[in-house]
Amino acid sequence: MPLRKKPLRLPIWQRRTLKAIIHSVASGYLFWLFYAGVNDLLGPDPVEVLINETGIWAIHILLFTLTLSPLAKWLPSPEPIQFRRLVGVYSFVYAFAHFFTYVFFELQLDMALVLSEIVSRPYIVVGMIALILLLALTATSFKRIQRKMGKRWQSLHNTVYLILPLTLLHFSWSQKTFWQEPIWYWLIGLVVLSPRVKAWMVRRQRDRKRKTKPQLA
Repeated sequence: MPLRKKPLRLPIWQRRTLKAIIHSVASGYLFWLFYAGVNDLLGPDPVEVLINETGIWAIHILLFTLTLSPLAKWLPSPEPIQFRRLVGVYSFVYAFAHFFTYVFFELQLDMALVLSEIVSRPYIVVGMIALILLLALTATSFKRIQRKMGKRWQSLHNTVYLILPLTLLHFSWSQKTFWQEPIWYWLIGLVVLSPRVKAWMVRRQRDRKRKTKPQLA
């Protein structure tokens, strides 16, 4: 049920200010992480901290991205949708920083070791699939590309609902448990995805009824 009767709208200066804040916080924290890592400010194992922080914040930002559409309906307001692309791109940026840190700092760009890790640790493959899908969504997030792709654009961007479970599977598998910290992310993910699952089931049921409805002669 919508929170308000009239749609909430922000003046353009407020929207730009919020976007500037998101840019500053997201890019600033990532810059600080790498600065602190290079200058030995992240403890005895800075690479592990970098890998963990970039990975976990990629999940945080992805979850936040997926809350924007339900939030827009609940307010109701078109404003959260204005931030969806920006926030989603930062989810990819952090996910790429996570991958880059692992390959560049942890494995020292040793490609033989990279291949060995991929073979011996399947959760890396799951993470790479999620990263490739995020890359595809980021590369096609521009309005000009959206117009060119037409209906295919929506089909591609619906894969975000696959990216979340893949990301959570990668995280849980890497932690060697679905309990403790991972279970909370799975529960949050279920809450975030439940409106989409419900809407999908309603559409599916409606389509079935339409197909089974007897045709008049």
